[in-house]
Amino acid sequence: MTVFNLGSINTDHFYRLAHLPAPGETLAAQSYARGLGGKGANQSVAAACAGAEVRHIGAIGPEGGWMVERLTALGVDCRHVAQLETVSGHAIINIDAAGENAIVIVPGANRAIPEALAREALAGAGPGDVLILQNETSLQVETARFAQEQGLFVVYSAAPFEADAALAVLPHVSLLLLNEIEAAQLCAALEVSLESLPVPAICMTRGAQGALWLEPEAGRRIEAPAFRVTPVDTTGAGDTFAGYLVAGLSQGLDPASAMRRASAAAALKVTRQGTAEAIPSAAETEAFLQEQSLSE
Repeated sequence: MTVFNLGSINTDHFYRLAHLPAPGETLAAQSYARGLGGKGANQSVAAACAGAEVRHIGAIGPEGGWMVERLTALGVDCRHVAQLETVSGHAIINIDAAGENAIVIVPGANRAIPEALAREALAGAGPGDVLILQNETSLQVETARFAQEQGLFVVYSAAPFEADAALAVLPHVSLLLLNEIEAAQLCAALEVSLESLPVPAICMTRGAQGALWLEPEAGRRIEAPAFRVTPVDTTGAGDTFAGYLVAGLSQGLDPASAMRRASAAAALKVTRQGTAEAIPSAAETEAFLQEQSLSE
């Protein structure tokens, strides 16, 4: 079973600040660092860390070769990542003393992925394989539709949230991933309740309240608790959860077990600075879960 990910690849520029800037305010950063990121890259790394076979579908610019090298070193197959003339995607990430962040993204090559590349990547895929998508690339609808026709399990992270983009992809989605804010925005756009969203399964993260799994037609509802940790950097926590969740499901875990492991990985991630390269390994996540079991 293979996890394919049509996802963004970004250079993350991290600026640590005493507090997030107010409108019109100029602040001197306490530190600066560069790292690999993008919701797509983060989710690919998380799924690979969880033990899944992951093939990333995406694009970088002329200066982005180092990101492919890092993805490959972290266990992600990058044979379907194209190098284009367009500048690579990048993000400006401001992080305050409490670990909260404010992010500005430049999509770059992520919005110029050739359609032929996605179709070629999925040509040999079929039932049992998984496709993950987010809202930071081009070709979301086309690729989701093609994957659905191929019999793949299609997982869609509705982030960064755009109502029109989400509505266009939903008919081809097997599992919808979103947080509480995104869920409220989508339900408002469709004028329906969460349980009435037109998808087979929904997983909603709720911060300190944990995660909720819904299968509306079957009337199935599963809750997974969050783990208490002291946050250092919350960037990439949702992507870590998503990647671990998808990997767990692809490995045969039931939703409750997959959510618990994903919550543990996300909890560990927020105790570390960085994004893709700060995502915990499967061994670290299992050790954390064992510690939590002993303290429960």
